[in-house]
Amino acid sequence: MKIQLKIRRFNPETDKKPSWGKYEVEVEPTDRVLDALHYVKWYQDGTLTLRRSCAHGICGSDAVRINGRNRLACKVLIKDVGRKITVEPILGLPVVKDLVVDMQPFMDHYRSVMPYLINDEPPPVTERHQSIEERERFDDTTKCILCAACTTSCPSFWTMGQYVGPAAIVQAHRFIFDSRDRAGRERLNILAASDGVWRCRTIYNCTDACPRDIQVTQAIAEVKKEMLLNGL
Repeated sequence: MKIQLKIRRFNPETDKKPSWGKYEVEVEPTDRVLDALHYVKWYQDGTLTLRRSCAHGICGSDAVRINGRNRLACKVLIKDVGRKITVEPILGLPVVKDLVVDMQPFMDHYRSVMPYLINDEPPPVTERHQSIEERERFDDTTKCILCAACTTSCPSFWTMGQYVGPAAIVQAHRFIFDSRDRAGRERLNILAASDGVWRCRTIYNCTDACPRDIQVTQAIAEVKKEMLLNGL
């Protein structure tokens, strides 16, 4: 089948504003959008710039807007989006070129919530034991691959880039509810700031955008509840 691929192009070194590149590509219905982008890059226009790594939905590096929705290009089948496909960079982050955005602001928010286990107690002889129920408490939020699809689908983040964003809150959730961690209160204090969790307006865009089916809005609500229980 032949598809019409419309790609938002922008090179800050030569362009004053973005424009649209239009390409006709022959694909199989079971090909992925990433395959179509590769075809354009390899055979039609080598100047097209995109980011991808594993191409199997694990690294999260090829998050883009496909027909107006944040998706991973490597996971979306052509047959599921039709013969006319529009591809744009994710919103809210500076465009480096074409479909590649600067992830530095996103990663700064990620690091701000201390996304690592903190426990200064003397280590046990074997390991820090955890029950099945304790592990299940935060199991869903361990699936985040830092693709930024959730954060860049959030209107609060579009209008206020200082907002820590859904992905960072998901990462905080993973450790706040980890029975082995001892810095939960400190993370809650970080998220209690003016640019923290209360900027969330419960729109559910983030949950819809997550390629790993994480219940992002639910995780944010659980963090909000924990803050209230702690007087924050």
